[in-house]
Amino acid sequence: MNDDLSGKMRVYLAEIYRLADMEQPVDGYVSTSMLADLLFVSAPAVNRMVNRLKEVGLIEHEPYQGIRLTKAGEQQALQHLRIHRIAEVFLMNVMGVPMEQVYHEANQISSALNPMLVERMYQMTATPTYCPHGEPIPGEDGTIERVHDLWLSATSAGHTVQLTRMRTRDVDRLNYIHALGLLPGTTFEVIHVAPFNGPMQLKVGREYRIIGHNLAELIRVKVL
Repeated sequence: MNDDLSGKMRVYLAEIYRLADMEQPVDGYVSTSMLADLLFVSAPAVNRMVNRLKEVGLIEHEPYQGIRLTKAGEQQALQHLRIHRIAEVFLMNVMGVPMEQVYHEANQISSALNPMLVERMYQMTATPTYCPHGEPIPGEDGTIERVHDLWLSATSAGHTVQLTRMRTRDVDRLNYIHALGLLPGTTFEVIHVAPFNGPMQLKVGREYRIIGHNLAELIRVKVL
């Protein structure tokens, strides 16, 4: 099975896992439309890949519910996530690739990396536990830390929060979020939340920032 999977299939499995981990659905199903948005691909392209992954027993697909990984699919997803996230850290910390670009560059090389190179990259970056976007790196045994966080859009005024991770990997959105001073590990205050999905006012250090609801729906935080 492992050798039969294409690089694109591994990316899909990893992103299905990441989407389910972010959204935390009760039954584990995520929508194909959300997956298409996450991968910047068309709905027909997602449907074709879903059918391929279902045929080899790596996902389950239920009409009107969505898709979810099987046990075998989750195992494959975590293997790929480990390689991909180690590659991201290596690209940023060793090669100097900007954080906003490491996801896409890691996509280009991760499927071609053998275990020896992955381990060497892991050691050269001081055995990291998180990728540059704040996501935990799975262990060699397939275990992964569960992050207990929530969407920034779900927080209320008066709370101090710490940014944990971001759903988007779009370069322009990441550039904008980072320009606001918001990076994984950043602690800031939620000053005001406008009603009816309006903008949020944040205090980052000594600076006040305004962030729209749509952008706040891409950011995960822990309430301190």
